[in-house]
Amino acid sequence: MTLKSALLVSVCAVLAACSPGEGKSQDYQGFNQAPAPATRKVPGDAGAMKSSFSPVVKQTAPAVVNVYARRVTRQQVDPFWQLFGGGVPQARVEQSLGSGVIVRADGIVVTNNHVVQGGQEFMVVLNDRREFPAKVLLADERSDLAILKLDTTGQKFPTISLQEGHDLEVGDLVLAIGNPFGVGQTVTNGIISALDRTDVGQGEGAFIQTDAAINPGNSGGALVDMDGRLIGINSFILSRSGSSAGVGFAIPAAMVRRAVDTALGGKSTLVRPWLGAKGDGMTTEIARSLGLSRPDGILVSDVYPGGPADKAGLKTGDVILGINGEAVNDPKALNYRVGLLNPNDAAALKVLRAGKELSLTARVSPPSGAPKDQRALSGNFPLNGATVVNLSPAVADEIGLDPFVASKGVMIYALSGRSYAAAAGFRPGDIVREVNGQAITSTAQLESVMKSARRFTITISRGGQNITAQF
Repeated sequence: MTLKSALLVSVCAVLAACSPGEGKSQDYQGFNQAPAPATRKVPGDAGAMKSSFSPVVKQTAPAVVNVYARRVTRQQVDPFWQLFGGGVPQARVEQSLGSGVIVRADGIVVTNNHVVQGGQEFMVVLNDRREFPAKVLLADERSDLAILKLDTTGQKFPTISLQEGHDLEVGDLVLAIGNPFGVGQTVTNGIISALDRTDVGQGEGAFIQTDAAINPGNSGGALVDMDGRLIGINSFILSRSGSSAGVGFAIPAAMVRRAVDTALGGKSTLVRPWLGAKGDGMTTEIARSLGLSRPDGILVSDVYPGGPADKAGLKTGDVILGINGEAVNDPKALNYRVGLLNPNDAAALKVLRAGKELSLTARVSPPSGAPKDQRALSGNFPLNGATVVNLSPAVADEIGLDPFVASKGVMIYALSGRSYAAAAGFRPGDIVREVNGQAITSTAQLESVMKSARRFTITISRGGQNITAQF
């Protein structure tokens, strides 16, 4: 068993015991006012070892808050008592606790999506015990970020300036600030253990890894450097026990800024641009075959026709070495770097082709394609009770599928639990390829074909395999 499979990914919704779980703004309070980073040096004597983190804590702790998400559910009554007409469902209040960071003086708070997910009411408690109701401006599951706005009367709040990480190095000292176990605001210290971790967690990102203790309730809290700048939002840990084992991960400040900009631009979720290219991380064997001295970059295996990469001149077999000056060595790193851009931004690609380096410029944009045209099918046919959608790169990206694999056709999006379609063995995610020998290209066509036939031979694609059944 590999180390990754042996470890339990304790996403901090569990850590926080959570039950409920593009415009640019020019008026960030403190975003661009961070002091120049101090010169790094190892403590040289016993006196230096006695130095305190207190100045950094005093500067940053007032901007770290507690976030409470609350929802009311109906508690089911024992079926035995319902037989006798007794028992009234009772309202049950579920509440989760996480942390957050104020990044604008007018009350903009960043936290994790899983802290607020499922919540109906939100309360933010400041370091000085003041309480403010809040509303969610943006909630993005894929990045695990949420942006809240405090309900204030023109009050100004302490903030932490954002540092996008260009000068971060492994070994730098950091502090993690949050509310672990609900005991109250707590500060732990450690170092940056690694940068650009893309092979951990269940979301997207190139995470900052730290050994600063992160425990239940730290979700959404601040990871700050020794200059008091916010370098990340603490998100999850790897642990066998569910408590800190010194392997914690934070969402980098660059993605945090992107989420804040998007929320202030009036959007409730991140709109992700798309490069329209896919590939695989370089292996030693492939690097040797290409005459490379080491396995750097991503070998392009496919370019979507008419997409941004195609228009920029990228070709299958090219090696993408970097984007906008940042190295990329696996597909998640490439997607993350592209995801930091706004739609229609230019992406400078450093590419290796036939042993020569060249520069290409792609203007990234959200995936496009046919409208979703979601339809609930109903009638005397095998797909009765299935909800279907048109597939396109845009729809595939929206629902978390590979746009290259699911770029055309019709997909079963959902099933009614007691429907004929469910009983016949269809599953959400199945792609309907043919009905009675006729290729299916749209939901409207599928509905028409199903209603006009009496016998059915249906071919679907599931897990990369085609399956044909007769009804």
